[in-house]
Amino acid sequence: MSEQTIALVTGANKGIGYEIAAGLGALGWLVGVGARDEQRREAAVAKLRAGGADAFGVPLDVTDQAGVEAAADLIEKRAGRLDVLVNNAGITGGMPQTPTTVDPETVRAAVETNVIGVIRVTNAMLPLLRRSASPRIVNMSSTVGSLTRQTTPGAETGPISAAYSPSKTFLNAVTVQYAKELRDTNILINAACPGFTATDLNSFRGVRTPEQGAAIAIRLATLPADGPTGGFFDDEGVIPW
Repeated sequence: MSEQTIALVTGANKGIGYEIAAGLGALGWLVGVGARDEQRREAAVAKLRAGGADAFGVPLDVTDQAGVEAAADLIEKRAGRLDVLVNNAGITGGMPQTPTTVDPETVRAAVETNVIGVIRVTNAMLPLLRRSASPRIVNMSSTVGSLTRQTTPGAETGPISAAYSPSKTFLNAVTVQYAKELRDTNILINAACPGFTATDLNSFRGVRTPEQGAAIAIRLATLPADGPTGGFFDDEGVIPW
């Protein structure tokens, strides 16, 4: 197996995911660019390579079990292991999402991608991560999933959301459960908030650049052996649950 650090970033063909891949590639890592759309995926790989990164495409729809298993097989054949998994792929489900009017299918879709998709990919990649000397998992969450902030008067918590925000709360809870199960291993798993970043997820209304949004994921992907696990972080530090 290669001594080069191997990473997989889901939803990496654009926005924050692309910048996470670029940042990890700049460290000299081999980066798998996970994405559903073949044209966008290969365009992102070409752009990363043109910038000096060692990148390769990974066909990956986090809602497709067979496709996720095929992605794990591809990485095993390509690298023999996985050192870092960044679960970045996600959807909002579209707005508005007021609880009294939301279509239950919108909630289902958000959970399927933002939570079940993370579980699906993580479990498929765990055998490869267990072969790593320093395995790291980063789940891209959001402060809108913080129940503490959602219930703090005057706090900026985004629009009322019956699908997207609760899906991130769910993801945070799942992250904690993984950390509890894996506490006797060398796998560190944490949730990260990129901040209000301008991407097509929010119609580019954010105030941070995708590169800024990627910084916390890159930091958590490169944690030392004594780094935290089961935590929720942004650039400023720990986020309350």
